[in-house]
Amino acid sequence: MPIFIVTGCYTAAALKGMIANPSDRAEGARSVVEASGGKMLSYYATTGPTDWMVIVETSDVHDLLASLMGVGASGMVSNIQTVRAFSADELMEIQKKAGSAAQAYKSPA
Repeated sequence: MPIFIVTGCYTAAALKGMIANPSDRAEGARSVVEASGGKMLSYYATTGPTDWMVIVETSDVHDLLASLMGVGASGMVSNIQTVRAFSADELMEIQKKAGSAAQAYKSPA
């Protein structure tokens, strides 16, 4: 099943709420992922350009993206980014297919 890495930032309003009323944000993320039919593999608070990262396994990225749109509309998170992750085995298969594609390509010159 495809794996996606989702990252984002908490807004000032979210941070204010987290300070006033600490809560388990991993469980908050899990509920959104499961509502979209996916499985949360892990949640991390992060440093750097984003504040959190969730690793999700899902067969329907459309449902995941719809859920993330709902989360973004809450105004509590921003800069949500979603990328598809590939295992080493998947990358091996991609490399093999790339060889065939490269041989089939005809350059314009």
